[in-house]
Amino acid sequence: QVQLVESGGGLVQPGGSLRLSCAASGSISSAYLMRWYRQGPGKQRELVALITRGGNTDYVDVVKGRFTISRDNAKNTLYLQMNNLKPEDTAVYYCNARLSSTSTTNYWGQGTQVTVSS
Repeated sequence: QVQLVESGGGLVQPGGSLRLSCAASGSISSAYLMRWYRQGPGKQRELVALITRGGNTDYVDVVKGRFTISRDNAKNTLYLQMNNLKPEDTAVYYCNARLSSTSTTNYWGQGTQVTVSS
């Protein structure tokens, strides 16, 4: 089992940058899949980015070229670097971990608010 705590959210102007962090209580070095989701006002939660155990990454089209997901296994931390932020990126961002390919159990953080506004 692992506990996840996000941080790094805040208020930023359009075109600005933020780096979100997700600190895990246990080792994530062997985690099968780690993901960032977001839920904007009045919207359903959506997948933003993922990183596999082997370091492969993928992104939803609307953030490609602007967001970068990474993981520091030594620090048990997942990151989301967000550049050129837009008002439509405003959402609560959640960290998610799936530890094993043979388990459907997902672990979630509590979320961190990102607001992009002038």
